[in-house]
Amino acid sequence: MNIVDLVQSQVIAAIKNEEEIEKAITSNANIVFLLTGNLLNITEYLDRLKEAQKSIFIHIDFIEGLSNTKSAIKYIAQKWKPLGIITTKSTLIKFAKEEGLMVIQRMFLIDHSAISKGISICEMYHPDAIEVLPGLMPNVIDHLTRQVNLPIIAGGLISSKEDIIKGLEAGALAMSTGDSSLWNFDI
Repeated sequence: MNIVDLVQSQVIAAIKNEEEIEKAITSNANIVFLLTGNLLNITEYLDRLKEAQKSIFIHIDFIEGLSNTKSAIKYIAQKWKPLGIITTKSTLIKFAKEEGLMVIQRMFLIDHSAISKGISICEMYHPDAIEVLPGLMPNVIDHLTRQVNLPIIAGGLISSKEDIIKGLEAGALAMSTGDSSLWNFDI
């Protein structure tokens, strides 16, 4: 399975707090990025999202109490069983893939050096997709789609339907947003 085949709605619900879980469940977004939780409550969050048949990617850098280690990845894969993870730590990609998880490499594109480094990381570690932030950069998205042979998800600072459309027109597979008012945008 690849991430391109998963995308039904090109808007991904980026859940930043517990109150947004129900909004994500009732939204058109079929993929969710879980950016909140801790070792005590994440199982409940995952169960609720799975029951709603959402494809879940856990942003492991944001889960309180979770370390960025091989054993943490193994635990996530065996106990929580999300579809995949999101991380800024390129070294975790190999561990996650060994455990059968899909991986989205999150990159902050602040300058040309960051773009070059991001491309190198993709070539070296082979994530399933990359998420670029901020997502309000159609020219950079277009450039990256020509440089890497991976699906690109753009996120960060997405606050309108126009932002979503511009990112998709630039070549992004999907747009992730924490703005729940955009989760039902039907595309």
